[in-house]
Amino acid sequence: MAQIHAGFDPTGGTTGQAVSGLAPRPETYRGSTLGIIDNTKPNAAVILSQLGDILKERYGFKEVRSYVKNYFGTPMTPDLLKQVAEECDVVVTAVGDCGSCSAATVADGIMLEREGIPAVSICTDSFVASAQAMAEVQGFPNYAFVTMAHPVASLDAEELQERVTTALPEVTKILAVAN
Repeated sequence: MAQIHAGFDPTGGTTGQAVSGLAPRPETYRGSTLGIIDNTKPNAAVILSQLGDILKERYGFKEVRSYVKNYFGTPMTPDLLKQVAEECDVVVTAVGDCGSCSAATVADGIMLEREGIPAVSICTDSFVASAQAMAEVQGFPNYAFVTMAHPVASLDAEELQERVTTALPEVTKILAVAN
């Protein structure tokens, strides 16, 4: 089992439990429920909606459920975590495009993995250090997350679609689905 590394949590939370590995990945996601968690950052909902549509079409998810966090700078609440874990088979959460929201997005993914839910966290490349620091604080220093080019908030529809297209192979790699 990985060891817990004490450290500073930029979201103001406490350090997490050690994690020995990822939640098991199924052979197929066909018929599964995909959850998308919008952290309320500008354009996160657009990115997640586009990713959800593509994943549903390509991999046979029966449903895409959308959730919205109360605040981007902290991990999801225990109630939201419980709800998502009960209702979804896999989750994508986004978008980390500042220090605290990147850390919180990664914490969300790790919390879901601990609940046995395969999860993908998406952050921008300007805040990789914050995301990696949170993974370390949460006891999962090798947690893989998707990075997309910064910025996201100021992009138009065409630029957002380009970010989604570029991120898709990494999303599917983390979910362990065949491309």
